[in-house]
Amino acid sequence: MDHFHFKRGRLYAEDVNLSDVAAKVGTPFYVYSHATLARHIQAMESAFNGYPHVVCYALKANSNGAVLRLLAQAGMGADIVSGGELFRARKAGIPGQKIVYAGVGKTESEIRDALRARILMFNVESTEELREIDRVAGLMARRAPIALRVNPDIDAGTHPYITTGMKKYKFGMPVEEALEGYRLARRLRNVDVVGVHKHIGSQLTEMKPFLESAERLVNFVGRIRAEGMDIRYLDMGGGLGIRYDTETPPEPSEWLRNLIPVVRSTGCTLVIEPGRSIVGNAGMLVTRVLYRKRNDLKNFIIVDAGMNDLIRPSLYNAYHRIEPLVRKKRAIIRADIVGPICESGDFFAHDRDLPEVRRGDLLGVRSAGAYGFTMASNYNSRPRVAEVLVRGDRFHVVRRRETYSDLMAKEQVPSFLKPSRKRAAK
Repeated sequence: MDHFHFKRGRLYAEDVNLSDVAAKVGTPFYVYSHATLARHIQAMESAFNGYPHVVCYALKANSNGAVLRLLAQAGMGADIVSGGELFRARKAGIPGQKIVYAGVGKTESEIRDALRARILMFNVESTEELREIDRVAGLMARRAPIALRVNPDIDAGTHPYITTGMKKYKFGMPVEEALEGYRLARRLRNVDVVGVHKHIGSQLTEMKPFLESAERLVNFVGRIRAEGMDIRYLDMGGGLGIRYDTETPPEPSEWLRNLIPVVRSTGCTLVIEPGRSIVGNAGMLVTRVLYRKRNDLKNFIIVDAGMNDLIRPSLYNAYHRIEPLVRKKRAIIRADIVGPICESGDFFAHDRDLPEVRRGDLLGVRSAGAYGFTMASNYNSRPRVAEVLVRGDRFHVVRRRETYSDLMAKEQVPSFLKPSRKRAAK
């Protein structure tokens, strides 16, 4: 359940008419529901039923400062993959002891910042990275808590671009290589082995991949412990899917009810990294119809949002439900819903059935709270859109719309390209 619903034929977020927001903020914009976020957080936390755990929200899904502050106040930690995400997490009030740091390309400066923040652990992706963390920690006279990311070679059954747990992808280490990595870590002077990590992909809608990978990880923990290494944290990653169309992913309660019995024998604190399942259905992209167009083959509905604002359909051929913000009795048409970007890949839907729309009508692109604004760009020199948070009957702009001046604020013209006074005088 989310808190986007129709009242008297108009789409509301909680108790706010989204057409009124569009009139005041302009379009396009992202809108997030506070009540939906709070409900998803509570559902995730209560699903552990007292089992020791740390929930580390994946900032890659949505890193808006207001959203992060809400999550921090609810006691959530952070799964980060960059120095920028560490900065955002700490600014939001998430303590270092609840932050895990993943990603295949950590730089020296990022490692230093994470050590200063005293994070819970680095999820290490290669032996070269392990040696670098040891080196940097030694220079700082610190000890770095680490887990190695083990690749269980499980097919997550999701889109190839968001599958991460198979040997042919760049993430993690095969089991035997990871075992040697742990032996190396035990010999290094400036790291502490504290956990094991795996993450097999995103938008998973079946329990089987979760459970198979968990069983392999538990067996691996047994092998490490047999060699005298202590493991306190079992980081099972994230990846729990949401409903975009007809999917029926497990609820957090079902997910953890099945997962905890598999890992309980380890006695480890369970770390999970949900992202999409917290924010995905808590957000929507609102856009306005600019033009309608028809050729010999099909109808086109051209809107003011583009692939630079929401790239998932172009990148993954992802489905998002799209509907008018005002329900009217009109004929159903079949059309492509496209943006203004100069790319044929700039679309939100192909051959979609929806009520006939007209210039100026507003459309809502559902389930856009995850991997929406965080993947936005300024392609075609388009300013990034506003973000709005609704709570009850009020809305708050939590990121203002960029201006044209913002587009060039960081650019500098070298002196040899600037007009001289002589040329200017002529």
